[in-house]
Amino acid sequence: MSSAARDGAARDGAARDAAARDGAARDGAARDAAAAVDVVEVWSIPTDQPPDVVHRLYGLLGAEERERADRARDPRQGERFAVARGAVRLLVAARLGTAPADLAWRYGPHGKPAPVLPASAEPIRVNWSGSGALALLALAVGRRVGADVERLARPAVGARIARRHFPPADAALVLAAPTPADGADRFTRLWCRREACVKVHGGRLAQGLGLPLAGPSPLRLADAAPLGPGPLWLADVPVPGPYRAAVAVDADRPFTVRHRTWSA
Repeated sequence: MSSAARDGAARDGAARDAAARDGAARDGAARDAAAAVDVVEVWSIPTDQPPDVVHRLYGLLGAEERERADRARDPRQGERFAVARGAVRLLVAARLGTAPADLAWRYGPHGKPAPVLPASAEPIRVNWSGSGALALLALAVGRRVGADVERLARPAVGARIARRHFPPADAALVLAAPTPADGADRFTRLWCRREACVKVHGGRLAQGLGLPLAGPSPLRLADAAPLGPGPLWLADVPVPGPYRAAVAVDADRPFTVRHRTWSA
């Protein structure tokens, strides 16, 4: 090989090496950026299950949970409650590496649950919600989380509540819907966002009625007063059937939702 050819090959090799390094750097930066975005795990839990599944999940419940399932006025509601709480125990226990029946819960002043964690466990925060035949569980690491799922509201009910209690932009969004069905959809989405924000701080629903939550998802709420310090980040969660859902977290960092459906 001539000297000129060797020099050309060397230059080509150096260019390829530089391109490879640049590509690796870009890939690394992309991985770092992806790692910087927190992931909130969200599970949809269908709560109408066969009797054998209900029985199995009921067996995982604590004494207080069993009592609550047993005293439900409607037996189907008791079964749905048992399925939701049993599935929550399975999913949280799997994340913590413990037995579902061994999980213990503590509750905040307004009833927000939290798992009692051993000192060595990662700081898992959880929240769940149920409506009709669907429950929703959200798990986050190191950030307080709130979740809500609701069956679509009746259009007239949604319009009345929005008119009386929502801030002007939120109420206008509901009341300007082109059809009653669209109005019910808009109201229920905004309601889920409110509930999710309230649950982040473990507050009362009345504190969240006036929050300005109209806008595209995901949404950053700079001021969460009177609930507590902001900002909060929230996102709608696509769920099946006539339901709408949302999840919210504290701390001023974006997040992404990893949504899955639990199966018995």
